[in-house]
Amino acid sequence: MFEGVKRRKGFFILLLTLLLVSLLCLTFFFTRPATITTTTSSMVLGTAAAAKGRIFGAAVASTHLGEALYSNTLDSEFTGVTPENEMKWETTEPARGTFNFTSADAIVSHAQGRGMKIRGHTLVWHSQLAPWVSDISSGKELLQSMKDHIAGEAGHFKGKIWYWDVVNEAFNEDGSRRDSIFQQLIGDKYIEEAFKAAQATDPGAKLCYNDYNIEGINAKSTAILAMVRDFQSRNIPIDCVGFQSHMSVGEIPLDLRENLQRFANAGIDVQITELDVRLPTPTHQADLQQQAIDYSEIVSACFAIVRCTDITTWGITDKYSWIPDFFSGQGGALLFDKDYHQKPAYNAVLQSMR
Repeated sequence: MFEGVKRRKGFFILLLTLLLVSLLCLTFFFTRPATITTTTSSMVLGTAAAAKGRIFGAAVASTHLGEALYSNTLDSEFTGVTPENEMKWETTEPARGTFNFTSADAIVSHAQGRGMKIRGHTLVWHSQLAPWVSDISSGKELLQSMKDHIAGEAGHFKGKIWYWDVVNEAFNEDGSRRDSIFQQLIGDKYIEEAFKAAQATDPGAKLCYNDYNIEGINAKSTAILAMVRDFQSRNIPIDCVGFQSHMSVGEIPLDLRENLQRFANAGIDVQITELDVRLPTPTHQADLQQQAIDYSEIVSACFAIVRCTDITTWGITDKYSWIPDFFSGQGGALLFDKDYHQKPAYNAVLQSMR
């Protein structure tokens, strides 16, 4: 009888031990901190977009490529690059007929070595022009200089560029043409002449018109759509319209998807080319949550359109964002903070791409 009691006692001790172990396991499971790992291919921006047939890119500055966190984040998260300033006229042709591609070549080489798509930005823009361009007073001379510039730059990068932003920001908010030196001296035809010159020089690249404040249906976006249709009717090459998408938190156009679709219905690609969503500073948690919602809406709108092929954020980290220098009291516009930590918007974007 004593032995039976010992056996029963041993059995109860074993049972109690098993119950305690089970409780400890359950406690660990339900209380362990949630973690996000960016080393898993399904959990980074570029591969998530690739699974849906898209590119997820970032604007890149050559001067930051030597910073380990910068280049590592670029290489692990993104599948496309846009040079921020390195392909603009003042950099590539500072003196007439004298080209300098050193900084642009650095970005192109980095991207090519990692299989990234490269966006050429930009061939013709009224801003960041070389000073000598402003000294031209003849339309004929300016047109030839523009064609020579396109031939020189697009020719240098021929075969390496996915999309060229051929002409950038040529329209006013009311849909009229911006009063740039190109518009003044050459007239309306300068845009189509730029597209024809780009096609002649780099026929393998797709050609895009790029602008801001055209994300919703308004006078400016409608005028650009009319230009696209006019080009198509006259066999002027145009493959894409880029929607820059520099947004303020909580102000995403309700008709963004509808607008993207009407451009896609015209038979061209549409792309989100310079995405950021700026916040008031100092930033509060509610702002970050709204920013996450805004990013999610933009990505979802793009992914709902078959011909929306690319989303590019204008930078990688808040550390180097252009926003604080141009918008007083605002910042925090990107998916990674100044320390390269993922923000709530990062996870919202990933969820939107699934």
